[in-house]
Amino acid sequence: MQVSIVPMTSEEEAKGKAYVHCAAWKEAYRGLLNQGFLDARTLEFSEERALNAFRAGVSTLLAKDGDEVIGFADFGPCRDEDMEEAGEVYAIYLLSGCYGRGIGAGLMNAALQSMADFDKVVVWVLEGNERAIRFYEGFGFRFDGASQVLDLGGEVTDLRMVLQQKRVTR
Repeated sequence: MQVSIVPMTSEEEAKGKAYVHCAAWKEAYRGLLNQGFLDARTLEFSEERALNAFRAGVSTLLAKDGDEVIGFADFGPCRDEDMEEAGEVYAIYLLSGCYGRGIGAGLMNAALQSMADFDKVVVWVLEGNERAIRFYEGFGFRFDGASQVLDLGGEVTDLRMVLQQKRVTR
């Protein structure tokens, strides 16, 4: 496996991202979200979201094995009103067959490097998603007490984690 981390630059790559997003949701959230909700999440829905994000200029890094997209990270300025000066990892997903190979860490490191001008970086994680929580904690993210209730086929709680970055001096 020859993996590269590259910026997303085409609608074709956005479709690859959509496949990962759709598959990874069904893999990562099994047992955490309503199964009917997960089953109803279609590739077409994911493609529409990925293409809209691409056209809107959302920053996306792809993990690619050759030409195949196997993971991605979306990031940019934080959307939370109380974190105006922070960055945010909006989404980071990897196909489960690629877990444990450092690919997710490569994506996160590249996203954090791209947001080096932010003192803080935020990520939201589903309560009970222990694998993701451990992943984020490994980068230094810590819970800050903020939470939100989402309707994802039933009420679930999303928890905010924050990383205090060291300011890069140039």
